[in-house]
Amino acid sequence: MQDYSVTLTSPASESFRCQMAANSVDLDVSKKLTHQFRVSADMKTPWNVGLIVGASGSGKTTLARAIFGADCFDVDIDYDRPVIDQFPTEWNYEQCQSALCGIGLTQVPCWIRPIRTLSNGQQHRAIAALTMAQRANFVVDEWTSVVDRTVAKAMSLSLGKHARHTGGQVVAVACHYDVIEWLDPDWIIDCNKSEYINRRSLRRGQRIEKLTFDIRQIDGKSWPYFSKYHYLSEVLPGGIVKFFGLFHNDEQIGFQCFANYKPIIKGQKTMMHSNRTVIHPDYVGLGLGIRLIEATSAIMHAAGYDVRAKFSSIPVAKAFEKSPNWMLISVQRFTSTGSGNMARGNRGTGGGFRQAVKTYSYKFAPKCLPAGISLAA
Repeated sequence: MQDYSVTLTSPASESFRCQMAANSVDLDVSKKLTHQFRVSADMKTPWNVGLIVGASGSGKTTLARAIFGADCFDVDIDYDRPVIDQFPTEWNYEQCQSALCGIGLTQVPCWIRPIRTLSNGQQHRAIAALTMAQRANFVVDEWTSVVDRTVAKAMSLSLGKHARHTGGQVVAVACHYDVIEWLDPDWIIDCNKSEYINRRSLRRGQRIEKLTFDIRQIDGKSWPYFSKYHYLSEVLPGGIVKFFGLFHNDEQIGFQCFANYKPIIKGQKTMMHSNRTVIHPDYVGLGLGIRLIEATSAIMHAAGYDVRAKFSSIPVAKAFEKSPNWMLISVQRFTSTGSGNMARGNRGTGGGFRQAVKTYSYKFAPKCLPAGISLAA
């Protein structure tokens, strides 16, 4: 255990009003304008995720600098440049992609926009990814202080998982206690109580709190908002299309649709393909994408449709491999441009297939139908 101490002092004003205010309650100015605490903490036993928490003015930032150095918050960030252009020049594309997806910033459109144009939650994730690329171990101040609390939990889950996956050391400095379950830190220093809590021996992911999301059948009016986060065409499929929205309380945070690409044959089930799955970037990290696909596919399957899915996303392919509800039909690789209905379904009008794209085709063959989306991770 190492001992750390923090002393915060504010200069006392000698103005008439300040003196009158102090005298009105017989205030001991020297004591009330000084905040001091000591804490003993173990920073030598291996760990990946730490949390320094407490109210504003409790000494969190000062303590972090005392433990990890005066420059522990320093990072080179240019808010006018796209996040993917700011990774080390010696990194290849796959390393950049892994860092961004690992922190939960999975939508490609977010990678190529200037950081200043991203939402608060997206900026937090981008800065975390860049900081981890620049420093083996890093401390992030004001963690989730300016985002919605559900977003804060999703961000904390992504940060904790990524730090443990990469073997790095991350310390979040926060004023909110609601991130503890989701960040799942190895240790906590509570500046309000001057208390150190060792959590290294706890099992990971044992959360009590659950977040519940609702699926509702909708029209396509919300697609223009979600399309900017999708990696394919902004044009919705034509023909028979069914739309679903994922909601947290009354806020839509996800979009999903099913479209018919093949002629309807009398006596056979109508084939409907899952596509245009989007989870708002602020909520990525909770595993909502695959759960949205499966829950809505179950709804479509119960309605009598032959549900299929075709996509090129590697993370989605890995998730489908783990699911008992999907059967792999084929894997194809397109290396040249083409035309036709399938091309238009992937790109909109005016172009062909994307170059060197590997696609996976699945059939929904449920063995354990999902009942909804309620999760603790």
